Amino acid sequence: MIRASHGFPRGFLWGTATAAHQVEGDNFNNDWWAWEQQPGRIRQGHKSGKACDWWGGRWQEDFDHAAQGGQNAHRMSIEWSRIEPSPAVWDDAAIDAYRQILRGARERGLLPMVTLHHFSSPLWIAEQGGWLNPEIVTLFERYVRKAVAALQDLVEIWVTINEPNVYTASGYVTGEFPPGEKDVRKALRVARAMVLGHAAAYRAIHSLQPQAKVGLAHHYRGFQPANPRSPWDRWAARTRSDFVNALVPRAVHSGRFQSIFGSERLPQAAGTQDFFGLNYYTVERIAFDVRHAGEMFGRGFYPAGADLSPTGFIANEPEGLWQALTWAEAYGLPIYITENGVEDDADQLRPRYLVEHLRQVWRAVNFNWPVRGYFHWSLVDNFEWERGWTQRFGLWELDVSTQARRKRRSADLFEAICKANALSSEIVATYAPEVLGRLFPGGPGE
Repeated sequence: MIRASHGFPRGFLWGTATAAHQVEGDNFNNDWWAWEQQPGRIRQGHKSGKACDWWGGRWQEDFDHAAQGGQNAHRMSIEWSRIEPSPAVWDDAAIDAYRQILRGARERGLLPMVTLHHFSSPLWIAEQGGWLNPEIVTLFERYVRKAVAALQDLVEIWVTINEPNVYTASGYVTGEFPPGEKDVRKALRVARAMVLGHAAAYRAIHSLQPQAKVGLAHHYRGFQPANPRSPWDRWAARTRSDFVNALVPRAVHSGRFQSIFGSERLPQAAGTQDFFGLNYYTVERIAFDVRHAGEMFGRGFYPAGADLSPTGFIANEPEGLWQALTWAEAYGLPIYITENGVEDDADQLRPRYLVEHLRQVWRAVNFNWPVRGYFHWSLVDNFEWERGWTQRFGLWELDVSTQARRKRRSADLFEAICKANALSSEIVATYAPEVLGRLFPGGPGE
């Protein structure tokens, strides 16, 4: 067998990612909890319930697993509804609980990357119109200032908002997230508000903590024309990509908010990223279809023979991560891969998905691109939004009824990579031998 190793830079961050509502449990006071109570909103009627019981203290067990697994960082979020349960009323006990969690991470050698808004908002914010409220930027900045002032001694890297594009598309185009709207114009208003909210948060954080690193977590989804020779398919793929991928990053880079309905200058948003957070999962094909007007006349699908996750939610397309990194690198900022993973309860696809995607990360590092870290989604199975508990992304399996954790083989794989700070042929041969010949030419199977 050929023996080779793809090494990563010294100080590279290896971690996993989680989000407050998905792991904490008993988040009674946010819009997602209310959404779960409505029939038909969540697959199979699932509810977050105790989630992974982090609010009850089970974060300690999960952080132990992460640290023992060689990880040196963890991306998590804090819950606005806990810190500000009603307008301008602050819960010091909740802030203390987050301080305990963050301190616990650091004591275990896990550098925290903290997201300030990861899909969920306080009920009172939702009742006032959410991100369509003309006052939302001021309200978000007020919360950010309170949170950062209280936690800044424990956090060096902040993500203001997670995946504004997913939030707007799912809440205001497809209607799968609260508030369940299907209005592209409203989606664009929300996206604009999030750009301005991010910009206000960026400046607020730097006024309180000048040395902090502040960015967004951008979701990049690959879109390829179903028929590359068709101008209509190319147009549909390009239009979808511009709305999903380019709208927000362009605005916070150049200050230009450009959509299918026109262009607007937002100079206060320009240059408001210290790093580029990149979430990537898959690539889909896009065919022009007049029946999909609400989705910019594009019908998305995976091609026959795609290497699919068990529910068909994700196709294993590692080359798409290279395309995403190429796109992100053009912004000229340090890059963190803030999410990447696959739902796979049986843990059959995940090993090859993981190593094939990390090979693409190594390619970028090998070109001396400024990729600073990789956060796998996720540490432990958690509540997957409108899909409930039907999808399992964790390196560790969760029994929701007992809260028992069970280590998947992919956790051992990720541990081997983290501890070696490298992806080696021996590791691939042990955990994903079916792709060894592709990743290390000259080995068996080439």
